[in-house]
Amino acid sequence: MAPANVAEMGFVALIFALLIEQGRPLPENNWVYRLLTRLSDAVMSATNAGERKYGVAGWLLVVGAVVGLLILAQWLLALVHPLATFCLHVAVLYLTVGFRQFSHAFTEIQLALAAGDVAGARRSLERWLREQDPSFPGGDGSVADLCRLAISNALVASHRHVFGPLFWYILLPGAVGPVLYRMSEMVARRWSRPGEVYGEFAGWAYRTLDWLPLRLSATGFAIVGNFEDAVYAWRGAVAAGTGADPRALLLAAGGGALGLRIADPELEARWSTSDAGYEWQGAEPGSDSLRGAVGLVWRSVVLWVALFALLTVAAWLGR
Repeated sequence: MAPANVAEMGFVALIFALLIEQGRPLPENNWVYRLLTRLSDAVMSATNAGERKYGVAGWLLVVGAVVGLLILAQWLLALVHPLATFCLHVAVLYLTVGFRQFSHAFTEIQLALAAGDVAGARRSLERWLREQDPSFPGGDGSVADLCRLAISNALVASHRHVFGPLFWYILLPGAVGPVLYRMSEMVARRWSRPGEVYGEFAGWAYRTLDWLPLRLSATGFAIVGNFEDAVYAWRGAVAAGTGADPRALLLAAGGGALGLRIADPELEARWSTSDAGYEWQGAEPGSDSLRGAVGLVWRSVVLWVALFALLTVAAWLGR
């Protein structure tokens, strides 16, 4: 399928997928996700012989097989009818792009804090974070710590669930991009373990795919938020030697855009003790800050969807 045709059909498919998701939210731990995680875990168990080359082979088996099947399905459906291809795009975008896969937990936290139920908000946060990292310890931190964790993870999740897949959907032909991105992220997260070389290639592959989308997400936060503070925090994070850390870069730009201190305490300690001596002087987050974070994410979405719409119009005019 030609790139121009992808741009023309892609925007409409994206709008359809987002509308469907609003009416029928897809849980993060849905059956497709469970199936793919079981596949990745099974391949890792079968091929992990303690060497990096087996990790490369395992990654190709999992990510390559899923992407290859999608390409085959796309080719077969294109022979049937363009509408069949369009439906495939909508289905892929519904599964890979969207807020409701993480926003339900954030909304639960926001509503609990608004009602004064700090314990309920903490339970919702722990349940959300343990879906991503079963080893998350939990605890009885302050409301500021609770809000910091909620906002920082919401910004990271918005990048992984929305901006990253959307970037690769626009860039690569067909519906391959978001599947490649989300599969790479999932495999890297599940295979990256301290002291093991098996998951090194998976981590490298995801960091490579995420390098440009991550910086575009950070740029989007700066544009729709407090631009000067976001750029200042971004430059400070780079000067402090954490520019290669994706999470550090995203939280620096996002925290600057919001005017809040949302980075992990360990990360802030690395910033302040570096040779550059960078220390972000943002405000401590509170329950009201969650609404600001939601607004920042939505404005970023509007920005990138509007740019996608411009690409679509340009493709139409260029025919």
